[in-house]
Amino acid sequence: MTTSAAESGDPSPEVLQSGAAAFGLLASTMRLHIVWILSQGDCDVTGLAERVGATLPAVSQHLAKLKLAGLVRSRREGRRQVYLVDDPDLVTVVRVMVGQPAERPVALSQGTRGLGA
Repeated sequence: MTTSAAESGDPSPEVLQSGAAAFGLLASTMRLHIVWILSQGDCDVTGLAERVGATLPAVSQHLAKLKLAGLVRSRREGRRQVYLVDDPDLVTVVRVMVGQPAERPVALSQGTRGLGA
């Protein structure tokens, strides 16, 4: 007897698609770095550009994609636009994946070669 996804408590195809899209956005090294920085606290575009070593237009473009996907949001502080991540689950995922590489299996730290991905 087989069990349907709904009966087993598996996520719906829509939820899986949304999760895959979020991971797809975070597959960019720069976007992952931006979210990592924002997981530590709010920051404006200039501060992000300095930390990731990129131009303001490049960082702004990445932020626009992250914002459109709902992974980051912004608020105005005077003349500055400040960006933040306010989803504690996203913060946890990014901190686990980036913050503890020494605890990750060697195959993952060297990329996906040999994992069938």
